[in-house]
Amino acid sequence: MHKLYYAGGFVLLADTICDAVLNYAKALADVGKSDLVIVPSMSDEGRRGATRLLIGPASQLFAAPALDRGVDLEDEAAVASMRQKTASLHPLRPQFDDTVLDDALDSPIRGLGWPHRSLSTEPGPGKA
Repeated sequence: MHKLYYAGGFVLLADTICDAVLNYAKALADVGKSDLVIVPSMSDEGRRGATRLLIGPASQLFAAPALDRGVDLEDEAAVASMRQKTASLHPLRPQFDDTVLDDALDSPIRGLGWPHRSLSTEPGPGKA
């Protein structure tokens, strides 16, 4: 459980929801947009409910761990929605598979002299 501090107060959120809110808020700020999200929460008085958060470029949010109150505040649909929205705000970037690159560097490529030989123009030992 985490305390999400927002607009001079805080609400208690499930860990996954808090992470999703913060990641989505950062993504929105990166592109200069805002959105209203509704998430299950608990107030400092222990009241359960739905919190409406307007998040965007001007949002000043931070979170801190809180004692677990034994209350289930998880909402898989809200988390999935914020994760999908976060992903949609980021441009597609090429993904690299490090194992392919590692394999290419570890084995010679036929005909190309990979790994590269010395750039020296002088013949190697025993070659004249």
